[in-house]
Amino acid sequence: MASATLTSKGQITIPADVRTHLGLSTGDRVEFILNEATGHYEVVPATCSVTSLKGIVRKPRKAVTIEEMNEVIARQGSASR
Repeated sequence: MASATLTSKGQITIPADVRTHLGLSTGDRVEFILNEATGHYEVVPATCSVTSLKGIVRKPRKAVTIEEMNEVIARQGSASR
């Protein structure tokens, strides 16, 4: 069983084998989730892959051209003056 020591600043170093098992690397974030059934906290990676975001934003019904975008930008710019 892996263990770590809490520093006076409230920091711990996650043991290398635990980091490897969780797929953590430098700069990754972790979440501490309370399992109310057991009363224990679970440490889980707070990272997700870009592919997990697929489908969050729907595709536009009609493609917009660069010219159409430029026209809208120009109209909005002149309306704000």
